[in-house]
Amino acid sequence: MNDVQGEQGFSIYRLRWIGYGLLILSLLDTIAVLIPPNFGNRVWELQTIGAIVERVPVPLLAMALIFFGEGYDRRSFEDLFLKALSWISLLLAVIFLLMMPLGIFGTIYVNNQNNKQITTQANQQLAQLQQVEERLNKGTPEDLKNLAGELTRLGVPADTQNPQELKNQILSRITPAKERLQTQSAAVQSNQRMGLFKNSIKWLLGALISSVLFFTIWRGTDWAR
Repeated sequence: MNDVQGEQGFSIYRLRWIGYGLLILSLLDTIAVLIPPNFGNRVWELQTIGAIVERVPVPLLAMALIFFGEGYDRRSFEDLFLKALSWISLLLAVIFLLMMPLGIFGTIYVNNQNNKQITTQANQQLAQLQQVEERLNKGTPEDLKNLAGELTRLGVPADTQNPQELKNQILSRITPAKERLQTQSAAVQSNQRMGLFKNSIKWLLGALISSVLFFTIWRGTDWAR
């Protein structure tokens, strides 16, 4: 009977020390994520929330292993640490809960910035096409050849060197190029928004679940306090 108890005690100690090791590794990983800090930058804040939420299973598992067996055969130096760790779990529950509104605001900001950047790039290319249209009416044959080169770089190649045919080709392709540019811009915005919202929802739900689990750990470790 004593041998069985001894084996059980050894297993408990081993699990607890694994928990301590995981907790230290998790702390080092979190510090690496937070350095260098850039608080106030919505993009950095959202990415950091995502990185922390994706790493949260490790500290949760670590705490579960550390508190395993409750007060059974604890070392004297553990009492103060377990008390502090119990309150830290409550603090983490609050922090993860506060991550949710921060993540929501960050998602809205990043989405607006992405849309603004894509729209700006599309408008710049549209303005270049508009300039080409304006230059067509007063351009010389040499100007038309230069315009053909510019359009080729914009993805609207011409396949003739005859000035009049070149002019007609350019005019016939500018409008479709504008429509294609607007369609592509809308598609890029949609894809980026979908990816952003998908990750944000995952992180926000992860933060909520993490908050509940840390609170559960705090509630279940009243014996340590």
